[in-house]
Amino acid sequence: MRARVKWLDHMSFVGESGSGHSVVMDGSPEVGGRDLGIRPMEMLLLGLGGCASFDVVLILQKARQNITDCQVEVSAERSDTVPKVFTKIHLQFTVEGSDLSEARVSRAVSLSAEKYCSASKMLEKAAEITHGYTIKKAGE
Repeated sequence: MRARVKWLDHMSFVGESGSGHSVVMDGSPEVGGRDLGIRPMEMLLLGLGGCASFDVVLILQKARQNITDCQVEVSAERSDTVPKVFTKIHLQFTVEGSDLSEARVSRAVSLSAEKYCSASKMLEKAAEITHGYTIKKAGE
């Protein structure tokens, strides 16, 4: 796996993935950025949320659950001192579908956290990571 980050100007950068996709990153105005893109630390949270969501959806689909939507809200706390690493991260899933089994949703979230999500396993070495879920009936 490879990636490349190129400086544009001020505190703006473009990240290019090995799979050919790009994203603009920028710093906050306090550090000379112009607010033209996502912050690099926000990208870490998005990566974690994406990795965990991928697992949860795939596990539920394999369990033949009628899932129609899955969202995850990722919230984090950071250290007050430099380096401002994440100290706590919480992933709150909202899984929507028809006749979803609470046991299967719970197991999917747990399996992602404990076994499959590479981003979670890596970040848990620095931060306390917790998970929760809510189940919604389709159409509510």
